[in-house]
Amino acid sequence: MVRLQQTYPLYLNNRAVQPNRDLAVTDKFSGEVAFHTALATPDVIDAAIAGAVRAAAPMAALASFERQAVLDHCVRRFRERFDELAYALCVEAGKPIVDAEGEVTRLIDTFRIASEEATRIYGEVQPLDISPRAKGYIGMWKRVPIGPCSFISPFNFPLNLAAHKIAPAIAAGCPFVMKPASMTPLGAIMIGEVLAETALPEGAFSILPASRDGADLFTTDDRLKLLSFTGSPGVGWDLKARAGKKKVVLELGGNAAVVVDADADLDHAIARIVFGGYYQSGQSCIHVQRVIVHADIYDEFRDRLVAKVRALKSGDPKLRDTFIGPMISAKEAARLKRWIDDAVAAGATLLAGGGCAGAMLEASLLENVPRDTALYAEEAFGPAVILSRFTDWDAALNEVNDSTFGLQAGLFTRDIHKVLTAWDALEVGGVLVNDVSSFRVDNMPYGGVKDSGLGREGVRFAIEDMTEIRNLVIRR
Repeated sequence: MVRLQQTYPLYLNNRAVQPNRDLAVTDKFSGEVAFHTALATPDVIDAAIAGAVRAAAPMAALASFERQAVLDHCVRRFRERFDELAYALCVEAGKPIVDAEGEVTRLIDTFRIASEEATRIYGEVQPLDISPRAKGYIGMWKRVPIGPCSFISPFNFPLNLAAHKIAPAIAAGCPFVMKPASMTPLGAIMIGEVLAETALPEGAFSILPASRDGADLFTTDDRLKLLSFTGSPGVGWDLKARAGKKKVVLELGGNAAVVVDADADLDHAIARIVFGGYYQSGQSCIHVQRVIVHADIYDEFRDRLVAKVRALKSGDPKLRDTFIGPMISAKEAARLKRWIDDAVAAGATLLAGGGCAGAMLEASLLENVPRDTALYAEEAFGPAVILSRFTDWDAALNEVNDSTFGLQAGLFTRDIHKVLTAWDALEVGGVLVNDVSSFRVDNMPYGGVKDSGLGREGVRFAIEDMTEIRNLVIRR
């Protein structure tokens, strides 16, 4: 049986340090304290940034095969510690154990992809003799590490969203400091345990649980050359405003829509929408929040979806047949319960769920939700899905775009012309055909527009942000 330690350190300049045990982390299902971690103070964060600055040159000097070897070691050790990593996720995030195992698999995938990319950070030879004055000139460019990076990761994917920052940084040769979410710090700390087994230069990484008030240096310190933040839009845009001259990458919230056309395979569409809407209790920025269904199939689709949602098993995330576990806190569950109640009061119909006990919110499904309610307009970030109907494809696409967010959207249709129209018209970072907005493969470009953020993740694309182009011009 897997057991967690009672106390975990932070990682300062590659080394485990236990200055205190001030951060208490709860089991999200029981509500009891599961373990304590060290909490970084501003002087520790300052020392970590100073270490990253010292490590910038030796990190940049690592050969491709040396960076690849570090990432390969991580892949091997994550496989060996698979059960431990999954159990830690189940406890600290309340993630059902099957989903937790899926996230460990994605952690391994992300580091494996980064290992491959570490040896193919290519440049280009460029002819410059485009006019007589440049005859005899040739250009070349390559990518070089941007320097020390700052990473702030969220609570909902404590392993894989940390991996999407850490693995590309190692592949690119960038030292980093990371602040994991205070509610779920253990995933990043366990990545730190594995990195500490490698021969990375001193100062190459620091993983520092910290209070929000004590973590300002992650954003404002000019020694850091890039800030990558994943989290809520309000926090993210505020960090960008205070980040100074550094490059900023933001992966923020969503209000994802899925369109189901009259020709869709309903069995497939319903199965995927149940997954996309309620997987991980809806606590994903690409969770299916709005489902827009063609009027000709609406009634059948709704009735079949209601039956599927009502059959979902809620409870202890450590049990393998649990699909709906707790939300991250009772406060967040109460917030979404209030949004559901407000929508019903405004005229929506509750088709399934709506009940709440502590952090456990039932899988909820509604229709006829007014567009001026929070449940329609904001990011639900929980197990709530709303239905509407359409008759005109262009009108359905306009409804998808009726949001301040633009992360991903899903389409279920067999008509390639409608697909291409949607690809042109939808104001999102990604369009998924015959699947839900919630699907992501860890090598694809991932990110959003509008209030959903800036830049793209996915290992190759993160490496581009973590490197700069350096040009060379030769006159023959």
